[in-house]
Amino acid sequence: MTTSLTADMVRVCRADYANPIHAASVVKMLDAYAQDPMGGGEGLSDYAKAHLVPSLAARPQAFTVLAFGGPDGQQPIGLVNCIEGFSTFACRPLVNVHDVAVLPGHRGQRVAEKMLALAQEIALERGACKLTLEVLEGNAGAIKLYKRIGFDNYQLGQAMGNAQFLQKWLE
Repeated sequence: MTTSLTADMVRVCRADYANPIHAASVVKMLDAYAQDPMGGGEGLSDYAKAHLVPSLAARPQAFTVLAFGGPDGQQPIGLVNCIEGFSTFACRPLVNVHDVAVLPGHRGQRVAEKMLALAQEIALERGACKLTLEVLEGNAGAIKLYKRIGFDNYQLGQAMGNAQFLQKWLE
Protein backbone atom coordinates (compact mmCIF):
# COMPACT_ATOMS: atom_id res chain seq x y z
CA MET A 1 0.00 0.00 0.00
CA THR A 2 1.71 3.18 -1.19
CA THR A 3 0.44 6.64 -1.91
CA SER A 4 2.59 8.63 -4.31
CA LEU A 5 2.27 12.39 -4.47
CA THR A 6 4.64 13.49 -7.20
CA ALA A 7 3.50 17.13 -7.26
CA ASP A 8 5.34 17.87 -4.03
CA MET A 9 7.74 14.91 -4.18
CA VAL A 10 6.38 13.31 -1.00
CA ARG A 11 5.69 9.59 -0.91
CA VAL A 12 4.04 7.91 2.06
CA CYS A 13 4.01 4.16 2.58
CA ARG A 14 3.54 1.52 5.21
CA ALA A 15 6.99 0.53 6.45
CA ASP A 16 8.25 -2.95 5.69
CA TYR A 17 10.40 -3.74 8.71
CA ALA A 18 12.33 -6.35 6.67
CA ASN A 19 13.34 -3.71 4.10
CA PRO A 20 16.76 -2.31 5.12
CA ILE A 21 15.94 1.17 3.77
CA HIS A 22 12.68 1.27 5.71
CA ALA A 23 14.31 -0.15 8.85
CA ALA A 24 17.08 2.47 8.78
CA SER A 25 14.48 5.18 8.11
CA VAL A 26 12.40 4.15 11.14
CA VAL A 27 15.45 4.41 13.42
CA LYS A 28 16.67 7.66 11.83
CA MET A 29 13.28 9.35 12.08
CA LEU A 30 12.53 8.21 15.64
CA ASP A 31 15.99 9.32 16.76
CA ALA A 32 15.44 12.74 15.14
CA TYR A 33 12.08 12.98 16.91
CA ALA A 34 13.63 11.98 20.26
CA GLN A 35 16.24 14.73 19.82
CA ASP A 36 13.56 17.36 19.11
CA PRO A 37 12.21 19.32 22.11
CA MET A 38 8.76 17.82 21.45
CA GLY A 39 10.32 14.36 21.75
CA GLY A 40 12.23 15.09 24.95
CA GLY A 41 15.43 16.56 23.50
CA GLU A 42 17.56 13.44 23.92
CA GLY A 43 18.39 10.93 21.19
CA LEU A 44 17.62 7.24 21.30
CA SER A 45 19.91 4.98 23.30
CA ASP A 46 22.18 2.58 21.44
CA TYR A 47 19.97 -0.21 22.76
CA ALA A 48 16.82 1.37 21.30
CA LYS A 49 18.54 1.99 17.96
CA ALA A 50 19.64 -1.66 17.74
CA HIS A 51 16.39 -3.22 18.93
CA LEU A 52 13.62 -0.87 17.75
CA VAL A 53 12.86 -2.40 14.36
CA PRO A 54 13.08 -6.07 15.44
CA SER A 55 10.88 -5.26 18.45
CA LEU A 56 8.26 -3.54 16.29
CA ALA A 57 8.40 -6.37 13.75
CA ALA A 58 7.77 -8.91 16.54
CA ARG A 59 4.48 -7.18 17.40
CA PRO A 60 1.73 -7.80 14.85
CA GLN A 61 -0.30 -5.02 16.48
CA ALA A 62 2.35 -2.41 15.51
CA PHE A 63 2.79 -0.66 12.19
CA THR A 64 4.70 2.34 10.91
CA VAL A 65 4.00 4.83 8.15
CA LEU A 66 6.98 6.56 6.56
CA ALA A 67 7.23 9.67 4.39
CA PHE A 68 10.00 10.13 1.87
CA GLY A 69 10.86 13.37 0.11
CA GLY A 70 13.73 15.70 -0.60
CA PRO A 71 15.15 16.61 -3.99
CA ASP A 72 15.23 12.98 -5.11
CA GLY A 73 12.13 11.87 -3.21
CA GLN A 74 14.19 9.19 -1.43
CA GLN A 75 15.06 10.81 1.90
CA PRO A 76 13.09 9.86 5.03
CA ILE A 77 11.27 12.99 6.21
CA GLY A 78 8.45 11.68 8.39
CA LEU A 79 7.27 8.80 10.56
CA VAL A 80 4.09 7.70 12.31
CA ASN A 81 4.26 4.70 14.68
CA CYS A 82 0.95 3.06 15.54
CA ILE A 83 0.01 0.31 17.96
CA GLU A 84 -3.32 -1.46 17.95
CA GLY A 85 -5.25 -1.60 21.20
CA PHE A 86 -8.79 -2.60 22.06
CA SER A 87 -11.88 -0.56 22.90
CA THR A 88 -13.84 -2.52 25.48
CA PHE A 89 -16.88 -0.24 25.12
CA ALA A 90 -17.01 -0.73 21.32
CA CYS A 91 -15.64 -4.30 21.55
CA ARG A 92 -13.44 -3.50 18.55
CA PRO A 93 -9.80 -2.66 17.89
CA LEU A 94 -8.54 0.89 18.15
CA VAL A 95 -5.25 2.25 16.86
CA ASN A 96 -3.09 4.49 19.02
CA VAL A 97 -0.90 6.88 17.07
CA HIS A 98 2.17 6.65 19.28
CA ASP A 99 4.72 8.83 17.44
CA VAL A 100 4.31 11.52 14.79
CA ALA A 101 7.52 13.06 13.50
CA VAL A 102 8.37 15.29 10.55
CA LEU A 103 11.83 16.74 10.00
CA PRO A 104 11.88 20.51 10.64
CA GLY A 105 12.56 21.47 7.01
CA HIS A 106 9.42 19.65 5.89
CA ARG A 107 6.95 20.85 8.52
CA GLY A 108 3.98 22.89 7.36
CA GLN A 109 3.79 20.92 4.09
CA ARG A 110 1.05 18.50 5.23
CA VAL A 111 3.48 15.56 5.48
CA ALA A 112 2.01 14.48 8.84
CA GLU A 113 -1.51 14.82 7.43
CA LYS A 114 -0.62 12.51 4.53
CA MET A 115 0.95 9.95 6.88
CA LEU A 116 -2.03 10.07 9.25
CA ALA A 117 -4.41 9.54 6.31
CA LEU A 118 -2.59 6.31 5.48
CA ALA A 119 -2.54 5.31 9.17
CA GLN A 120 -6.31 5.83 9.22
CA GLU A 121 -6.71 3.69 6.10
CA ILE A 122 -4.71 0.88 7.73
CA ALA A 123 -6.73 1.25 10.95
CA LEU A 124 -9.96 0.90 8.99
CA GLU A 125 -8.60 -2.22 7.27
CA ARG A 126 -7.97 -3.65 10.76
CA GLY A 127 -11.57 -2.93 11.75
CA ALA A 128 -10.61 -0.21 14.22
CA CYS A 129 -13.35 1.98 15.66
CA LYS A 130 -11.10 4.97 16.32
CA LEU A 131 -7.62 6.48 16.31
CA THR A 132 -6.20 7.83 19.55
CA LEU A 133 -3.12 9.91 20.25
CA GLU A 134 -1.59 12.04 22.94
CA VAL A 135 -0.01 15.44 22.34
CA LEU A 136 1.80 17.90 24.58
CA GLU A 137 -0.37 20.92 25.32
CA GLY A 138 2.50 23.22 24.27
CA ASN A 139 2.66 21.69 20.79
CA ALA A 140 0.21 24.16 19.22
CA GLY A 141 1.10 23.27 15.63
CA ALA A 142 0.39 19.58 16.14
CA ILE A 143 -2.84 20.31 18.01
CA LYS A 144 -4.00 22.54 15.15
CA LEU A 145 -3.26 19.74 12.66
CA TYR A 146 -5.00 17.07 14.73
CA LYS A 147 -8.11 19.20 15.23
CA ARG A 148 -8.19 20.08 11.50
CA ILE A 149 -8.22 16.39 10.52
CA GLY A 150 -10.89 15.39 13.02
CA PHE A 151 -9.24 14.60 16.37
CA ASP A 152 -10.74 16.10 19.50
CA ASN A 153 -10.31 15.88 23.27
CA TYR A 154 -11.64 12.63 24.72
CA GLN A 155 -14.60 12.78 27.02
CA LEU A 156 -17.56 10.54 27.79
CA GLY A 157 -19.74 13.55 28.53
CA GLN A 158 -19.35 17.20 29.49
CA ALA A 159 -20.13 16.61 33.17
CA MET A 160 -16.85 14.73 33.80
CA GLY A 161 -14.66 16.80 31.45
CA ASN A 162 -11.75 15.78 29.28
CA ALA A 163 -9.66 12.69 29.91
CA GLN A 164 -6.05 13.16 30.98
CA PHE A 165 -3.11 11.10 29.81
CA LEU A 166 -1.08 9.83 32.78
CA GLN A 167 1.97 7.61 33.07
CA LYS A 168 3.80 5.59 35.70
CA TRP A 169 7.32 4.35 34.98
CA LEU A 170 7.92 0.76 36.06
CA GLU A 171 11.71 0.79 35.84
